[in-house]
Amino acid sequence: MAYILIKNGTLIDGIGNEPVRHAAVLIKDNRIEEVGTLDSITAPNDAEVIDAEGGYILPGLIDTHVHMMFEVKDMRETLVTPFSLKFYQAIEHLKRTLNVGITTVRDAGFTDVGVKQAVEQGLIKGPRMQVSINPLTITGGHGDSWMRSGIDVTSKTYPGMPSGLCDGPEEVRKRVREMLRAGADIIKVHATGGVMSPTDHPEFTQFSEEELSIIVQEAAFRRGVKVMAHAQGAEGVKNAVRAGIHSIEHGIFLDDEAIELMLKKGTYLVPTLLAPVSVLEASKNTENMPEYAVAKAREVVDIHRESVAKAYKAGVKIAMGTDAGVMPHGTNLRELGLMCSIGMTPMEAIVATTKVAAECMGWGDRVGTLEKGKAADFVITKTNPVENITSLEDSKNIVLVAKDGVVEKDLRVRSEQLVAQV
Repeated sequence: MAYILIKNGTLIDGIGNEPVRHAAVLIKDNRIEEVGTLDSITAPNDAEVIDAEGGYILPGLIDTHVHMMFEVKDMRETLVTPFSLKFYQAIEHLKRTLNVGITTVRDAGFTDVGVKQAVEQGLIKGPRMQVSINPLTITGGHGDSWMRSGIDVTSKTYPGMPSGLCDGPEEVRKRVREMLRAGADIIKVHATGGVMSPTDHPEFTQFSEEELSIIVQEAAFRRGVKVMAHAQGAEGVKNAVRAGIHSIEHGIFLDDEAIELMLKKGTYLVPTLLAPVSVLEASKNTENMPEYAVAKAREVVDIHRESVAKAYKAGVKIAMGTDAGVMPHGTNLRELGLMCSIGMTPMEAIVATTKVAAECMGWGDRVGTLEKGKAADFVITKTNPVENITSLEDSKNIVLVAKDGVVEKDLRVRSEQLVAQV
């Protein structure tokens, strides 16, 4: 049995309790054994010691909406990129995500179960994952990238990545079954149009309530698999919530009725505030963003903030998610500052990125907080995120990252390094 003692830091537990100074965490193998102050924990003499060097000890962070298999680029480059290259690019995306302290993610589309298994088997470095395989979408909906020129750049199907296109109850039922057969941990559906799709608008409603109910029912048959819905327009959000969908992604045009329904059903909101912001930023700096996406992002960016602020004030459960892939992987923690800009406190933003995110994923008993029995995922930061949440945007302030008790990143200044410099 291997023991690790983390000491000389301030504990931020992910539950929302007040930070604990002079804290310590004892890890046994890959699980948390004890959490408290240093003087309250007795560690074995042979325990490996990790000195937090006066920093802040947090749970591993969680992003509940990422796309590991892509990162938005110029369409001209997409058209000439070999199909297999995206798997190798994903290695870098996963590494960058882990490097900023995100040890768990929920992939919202286009990552197959083989990538997840490559991480689990230690072939590549990355966060633990839930995958949705391919989002379900109607013909002409968000997820159907057929252009009016006749060129179709919709992601191609292959073994392990069935098509997500479906229309009508029976096609919807079959597509859910195909995603589950391919290894989906969660089902993703596009219940409305979106910013990045070429032939629709975020307020367009897609799939009927009946179709969405079938999706939820079919997923639930597999030991309670949940459904996440890209839902931006109010009517599409309400259809999704009434159908029993577990989490609403984006939620741009939330009205009072939608918020009331979410509260009644206990539906999670994953805001992805960073998504439209990053589209607008990219339009100023690169040619990667098509004009139709820029125009829609400009239209919705302020409405998005107002809707999320209203949902937060009403008490809707908010889990952190970014839509990473629309923006560069590894910039995920910008989302926390945006969450605070709509009224959340820094501690609430941290809890949304730890405890609430874990609960949204159904993994609240496994990850998300520094508590006895949880997986030994932890992050040490140089700066105090409760006082300066935006300091986490600089990856150099994330000085140590560990997943399952294994240190994946370590920027600490150790004594032997100082001696070498002298």
